[in-house]
Amino acid sequence: MSGVVRGDDGLLRCPWGDGPPQMRAYHDEEWGRAATGERDLFERVTLEAFQSGLSWAVVLRKRERFRAVFAGFDAAVVAAFTETNVDALLGDPGIIRNRAKIEATITNARAIAQMDEPLGDVVRRFVPSAESAPPRTVADVPSQTAESRALAVDLRGRGLRFVGPTTAYALMQATGIVDDHLADCHARRPLIAPIPR
Repeated sequence: MSGVVRGDDGLLRCPWGDGPPQMRAYHDEEWGRAATGERDLFERVTLEAFQSGLSWAVVLRKRERFRAVFAGFDAAVVAAFTETNVDALLGDPGIIRNRAKIEATITNARAIAQMDEPLGDVVRRFVPSAESAPPRTVADVPSQTAESRALAVDLRGRGLRFVGPTTAYALMQATGIVDDHLADCHARRPLIAPIPR
């Protein structure tokens, strides 16, 4: 597996981030950075679930439409969606039309809206206790960890769906809970602080 690559702008990046402008911007400016609020986290949970089995580039191309149809990822609004909304979403070519994932998004919104603490606090409890050495190649990046397995169990216990250990790990990567930018990647940043369990 490959290590960092040098982009046409001279910057070293993870190989998946040196692609089309949309993918490069996501890699450089968003992936591995702390999510800033409940809507951001609900969006990340949702997009990671929709990405399952697909290319991340497909999800990024449809991201703005996802934002529009899921009310800017306002969990309280999405929690009130009905079967009529599901039918409309299944007919919308601007999103990934997968009934199970659409229904999971609504279920997840309801679970998040019912939580007695912010989703961000829940997720940050699973920051690894010790930072591991930065990955040198893509092959060094795990697909799941003990922490992501524990996070998946916690989220499922709170009623969320489509949050298995691999999706939970992708969420941890996307929101800066872990930093899997390769060691020499210009986008590598310090990790966010954990919240005690």
